[in-house]
Amino acid sequence: MIRLTLNQATELAESILLHNGFSPAHAAAVTATVVAGERDGCASHGLYRVIGCVNSLKAGKVAAAAEPQVIDQAPSIVRVDARGGFSQLAFQAGLPLLEAKARSNGIAALAINHCVHFSALWVEIEQLTAAGLVALACNPSHAWVAPAGGSQPVFGTNPIAFGWPRVGKPPFVFDFATSAIARGDIELHRRAGKAIPEGWGVDAEGQPSTDPNVVLDRGAMLTFGGHKGSALAAMVELIAGPLIGDLTSAESLAHDAGSKSSPYHGELIIALDPQRFLGVGAEA
Repeated sequence: MIRLTLNQATELAESILLHNGFSPAHAAAVTATVVAGERDGCASHGLYRVIGCVNSLKAGKVAAAAEPQVIDQAPSIVRVDARGGFSQLAFQAGLPLLEAKARSNGIAALAINHCVHFSALWVEIEQLTAAGLVALACNPSHAWVAPAGGSQPVFGTNPIAFGWPRVGKPPFVFDFATSAIARGDIELHRRAGKAIPEGWGVDAEGQPSTDPNVVLDRGAMLTFGGHKGSALAAMVELIAGPLIGDLTSAESLAHDAGSKSSPYHGELIIALDPQRFLGVGAEA
């Protein structure tokens, strides 16, 4: 096992991304996300993801130097056009206006469009809780997940993240896929030559499978909680897809055209200011 400090991991990831042609701004933004994954013990969203970033670039599916365009859409809505770049830089571009609108109106939303996305959402959520805001984020992905009772992939892994700030204490934050497990965890099992637990996926006939190759290449992943996970996955498809004028997971997979690159879609982030709901004396 190779052990790295967080500084060493940062230098490694950033140097690889820069060497392969990403702009300094994108390299830094992506690196911050994957290093946060390693820091927080989530290998499925850690340094391993740098490989996918480079593969997506080589496949022509991500813009290495895209400059996000921030649009003041409405009194409580910010829109950022990522212009085919990774989502992280687009989020950073829209964050100041999102915070300002949330403080002014009590609630505000950031819609990121035309972004390539692979990253953990909690990294973004924690930036909002650090500012004293309650936050919710979600996005579709590729159509890899079968709905409850089905065998064909329809939904993405469709993560949902939530953050609650606490005065003088770490925030309460969760971030989970609506699939039974993140796709990256199944990919890591395949790389390690390990079987996956039952309940993570099915084969092409809808039968349970513990073979990561079967689930990833010919079958489908499963939602967590049966029909309840399916309902949440459908909700994410709608509010982070057509509601913000972007792709569903099925459309993202079609856009991929077999390149096995990172998903291309939108992301929805909602921020709420406790002080606007409860008054200046509010304490989260």
